[in-house]
Amino acid sequence: MTLRSVIAAVLFGVLLGDGQSFAGAWTLKKHHWQTFNATTFSSAGTMFASHARAQRAVKFRKFLVQNALEYGLSDKVTLFATPAYVSVISQPLPGKATKASGSSLEVGARILLLGRAGKLSLQSSYKAAGPFDLSDSSNQSPARQIEVRLLYGTSFKLGGDDGFFDAQAAQRWLSRDRPDETVLDLTAGLWLRKNTLVMAQSFNVISSGNARPPFSYYRSHKVELSLVERISRHWSLQLGGYLSPAGQNALVEKGLSIVLWTQD
Repeated sequence: MTLRSVIAAVLFGVLLGDGQSFAGAWTLKKHHWQTFNATTFSSAGTMFASHARAQRAVKFRKFLVQNALEYGLSDKVTLFATPAYVSVISQPLPGKATKASGSSLEVGARILLLGRAGKLSLQSSYKAAGPFDLSDSSNQSPARQIEVRLLYGTSFKLGGDDGFFDAQAAQRWLSRDRPDETVLDLTAGLWLRKNTLVMAQSFNVISSGNARPPFSYYRSHKVELSLVERISRHWSLQLGGYLSPAGQNALVEKGLSIVLWTQD
């Protein structure tokens, strides 16, 4: 896989909707809603090559906006929609810079399966992105993604403070010759003084082997630390930073995110 092919694959993946997971295993109460409005800035100066070692090969900048809306259709069924916009600049070294931008929309539902020993939910979604293809300008059909996700969350007490743990495993089926993906997301959080949440997250994506050139096998691992401050009963503000400690045919990415939480 050439460096230019890796760059094209990375950019295409970003445009399809490279973002974080907002929802946990919990469903909303009937007719209640909440939103997560996120802005992320990130950059990379190196890539994990096919041998999984970092090498200086690219200059990369990303600006991503996501607006996730959730609505409780019933106590056990939550509907959600996440429109997103991303703009990236990438330059292989040596080479010319490539600028690309695109939008996507993900819609789906989360169903509560079990609610006694923690929360076990099943989620399904469909994501569509605009017509773009960095490897073949003649292909202008929209990109599509179907995802099925199993979520488990539980609450706990630590030193008198409320905490939670959430684990999510997903399988994604993607169009346009991109390989399918297996996803594992982990989140742990602890509320301090009932108004401040300290949260650690791990986002992991591993591709399958069913890709066609220029795409190939890749894996991406990111860890994020966040601080969430509850401003009022309806508003909270999250500030977070993330980096990529490991990967293969993926960017060594680091970034900052600002997320405004609202709920009724």
